[in-house]
Amino acid sequence: MMLPNRVNWFVVSAVLAILVTEAWGIEERVQLKTPTGTLHGTLDLPNSTAPHPVVIIIAGSGPTDRDGNQAQLKNDSLKQLGQGLAAKGIAALRYDKRGVAESAGAGPKEEDLRFETYVTDVVQWVGWLRQDSRFSRIGIVGHSEGSLIGMLAAKQTKVDAFVSLAGSGRTAPALIRAQLDSKLPPNLKAKSNEILGELIAGRTVTDIPKALAAIYRPSLQPYLISWFKHDPVREIAALDVPVLVVQGTTDLQVSVNDAKRLAAAKKTAKLRLINGMNHVLKHATQPAEQQAAYTNPSLPI
Repeated sequence: MMLPNRVNWFVVSAVLAILVTEAWGIEERVQLKTPTGTLHGTLDLPNSTAPHPVVIIIAGSGPTDRDGNQAQLKNDSLKQLGQGLAAKGIAALRYDKRGVAESAGAGPKEEDLRFETYVTDVVQWVGWLRQDSRFSRIGIVGHSEGSLIGMLAAKQTKVDAFVSLAGSGRTAPALIRAQLDSKLPPNLKAKSNEILGELIAGRTVTDIPKALAAIYRPSLQPYLISWFKHDPVREIAALDVPVLVVQGTTDLQVSVNDAKRLAAAKKTAKLRLINGMNHVLKHATQPAEQQAAYTNPSLPI
């Protein structure tokens, strides 16, 4: 269709943006006031009449925001997930982790951060959603490290379902050992294992080689100690709500065996393997596709 030259293209762009938004639902900015700062998030709302079921999407490790992005890794995976759920009639709450993006002001000093801090945030978001009459049932969807956070939150507050999305079935120390096994020379590998042993025992370590400082720096050790206490297999087995375990077959960070381990621990859990899906929920069966999946937000999940 040809448009006359006098058409204001800014207006056309705005209209197209509205049409695209209405295709899946409505985006609403929200805030959660906590005693230690304000968390910021986005509600993806269906166009259908409320009340809706709603899920809280928990981002994975590192400085990951509500969209699933980090500074140099923009893929919009969690944004696409939330919008896709809204298109199917399920509302989704995505939020910037404490200390990240708009929630940066709520971030504690690194030495004061604990794994349970993130768990408490999810529990508070559940309470916030419970007060909103637009929502009926509440579920938790934890991606990657967010899977374990979600399990712990689901034990502490009343939810109706839990979904582990690319969540590890191994403890954090086992995962770290596996990731470093082929990357470190023998002397550093031995030192890394020694440090892990001390942290697992709840003891901090001062003698950290420079090559391992990014992983084991003293200010991060209290967080690692708090994280290492939790075994995802044990935690998922203790849940008393319906559980779904979803895992991609081409995930380079978490394996299909991790998903099978989680599903086996919870006898009533449903396991769904997505052929060709990688860790950021996108199709990637070739090395070039893996790289693009992490940095190209136009690729769909």
